[in-house]
Amino acid sequence: MLTRRHGDFAMAEDAVQEALLDAARQWPEEGLPHNPRGWLIQVAVRRMTECVRSEQARRRREDLVAARTPADRQSAQPADAEDTAAHDDTLTLLFLCCHPALSPASAIALTLRSVGGLTTGEIARAFMVPEATMGQRISRAKQRIKTSGVPFRMPGADEWPARLDAVLHVLYLIFNEGYTSSAGPDLQRAPLAQEAIRLARAVHAQLPDDGEVTGLLALMLLTDARGPARTGPGGELVPLADQDRTRWDAAAIAEGVALITAALPRGPVGPYQVQAAIAAVHDEAPSAQDTDWPQILALYGVLERISDNPLITLNRAVATAMVDGPGAGLALLAAAPALREHHRLYAVRGHLQELAGDREAAVADYRAAARRTASLPERDYLNLRAARLASTPDGAAPPGGGLTGSPPCAAPDGTPPSGPGPW
Repeated sequence: MLTRRHGDFAMAEDAVQEALLDAARQWPEEGLPHNPRGWLIQVAVRRMTECVRSEQARRRREDLVAARTPADRQSAQPADAEDTAAHDDTLTLLFLCCHPALSPASAIALTLRSVGGLTTGEIARAFMVPEATMGQRISRAKQRIKTSGVPFRMPGADEWPARLDAVLHVLYLIFNEGYTSSAGPDLQRAPLAQEAIRLARAVHAQLPDDGEVTGLLALMLLTDARGPARTGPGGELVPLADQDRTRWDAAAIAEGVALITAALPRGPVGPYQVQAAIAAVHDEAPSAQDTDWPQILALYGVLERISDNPLITLNRAVATAMVDGPGAGLALLAAAPALREHHRLYAVRGHLQELAGDREAAVADYRAAARRTASLPERDYLNLRAARLASTPDGAAPPGGGLTGSPPCAAPDGTPPSGPGPW
């Protein structure tokens, strides 16, 4: 709302941060306001007004600043804040940040920070670059938006194609971070995943006949449906093979299956649609043992031809092992040198080594994966897996379901996300 009113993205972001700090200080002592969002907007408008007036005094450019902010006094009124609190500008902000004036990587990073609320570190892990590099990329993107004079509005139909790929990629990465948090004590950040689904629904409402928009929404629904069964009572990770499928969201699965079933025949088929089809095969299996792995392997072959990327190869190795044996999966991993420092490579390889009966190699890979992940539930699970395997007699399988399941999603443009992992 502030950017729409005042046209200064960076200043609006600062004002909102100030309002959030005020809320963090005041609300615990004074209680939650009747309209929290309206309260935040009021305070942010006041902060922005103060900033504008300070700028006027310092630079003595009253006329210029007044021209940039014609609604300054009006926007500071409580009634106005109450009215705009009901207006959701998130989708507009999403498309603003994905402006074609920015490179795709910069647009996606800026949008993840400003719309998705991800930290710079989380975004850096999704792109597998140093945090300092990502911070510089986001700062440059903000400056580019500021100097471009881009109007804050929903783009017309003719402008959508130039932005849509970046918008879908952003929603995909926001969902991935919500479904499997890249760091911290919790495996999932459910509100983040739900916000990605909400925005995907909004984009789908605008473009109901776009196959990839439909595919992304279906993928999110089919993946998120497993959320309630992915953690135990203490928040510990439960792998797909051990999940209680009666706890899966049947309504979300039915909606996701219906969406992807309708989208695939329309063509052309893109990577989100293929990933949704893979998720549907997993979700429709009554048990882990009944999973149609040959079909999943065939779908990963299609996905690899559409969008070759290291995580797709990692996924296909799991499916190959389930169809042709662990030796075939390990051979595929050995032929793919990428992702050498990514913890999922070691987790998958450890699982395949375990299936192949090489307990010593499996333990080493599980421990290597645990050292490389910043997610505490994943780290605990991998260390527990290694400890159980190391403590069992030769040839005896330790308790637990391993890592078999839905492998991590792969970003369609080759940027590896943190991804819903093999659990």
